[in-house]
Amino acid sequence: MKFSIFEIGMLVCFGFAWPVNIYNSLKNKTAQGKSLFFLGIIFLGYVCGITHKLLYSRDIVMVLYMLNMVMVGTDIGLFLHYRKKDRLRAAAPPPAP
Repeated sequence: MKFSIFEIGMLVCFGFAWPVNIYNSLKNKTAQGKSLFFLGIIFLGYVCGITHKLLYSRDIVMVLYMLNMVMVGTDIGLFLHYRKKDRLRAAAPPPAP
């Protein structure tokens, strides 16, 4: 089985960023500062990487693509959840003094 150490390095480095993003979403409980467009592009990139692995280069590295894709999917889910809460908060009348 042949695989690229550089591809593994790239996926591991990217993979360390996603738990931090997920943690920040959970801690801050807001979607502010996040971009659904950006997250979607990253998710699509992982889908493309997995597709390439399935069609041309099946190896264990595909597991890293899938793990990263799950983390980005989790971050997208949190974004959508907190964006809804942000909109409800913004629409609520201000508290009476």
